[in-house]
Amino acid sequence: MEHSTPPAPLLADTCLAFTPVAQQRNRADGWTPETQANFIRALEAMGSVGKAARAVGMGRASAYRLRERPEAASFAAAWDRAIFMGRTHQFSIAMDRALNGVTIVRVLKGGAIDVSGGPDMAVVNAALREDAFAKATKETE
Repeated sequence: MEHSTPPAPLLADTCLAFTPVAQQRNRADGWTPETQANFIRALEAMGSVGKAARAVGMGRASAYRLRERPEAASFAAAWDRAIFMGRTHQFSIAMDRALNGVTIVRVLKGGAIDVSGGPDMAVVNAALREDAFAKATKETE
């Protein structure tokens, strides 16, 4: 009688460690353990399921199907942590750009140069609205 040992957690020694979901069929272009780990990393960086899936060459719907599989609990937990971290990071970047502004350099007719920038209070107010924060933290509940 053979005992199968579960695969080693991917992203070991990080808060995003998870046990990969076993492939139903061996496909090089499927959700391999490496693709799953890269998806979780992309999700952490981007905070968007669609963008993260595209970054690893997969589709958004396919990612959700993988997440819903019965043996995907570890993957789903890593997904939840990664998306929270990604959305928090994106929110921080938006707030930094809103408060500190972005320098805009324009070359006008005749070669004159216009430099402008500064805080964008419309972005600050939009980011602070209750719906924006709720959307950023929705998946953690």
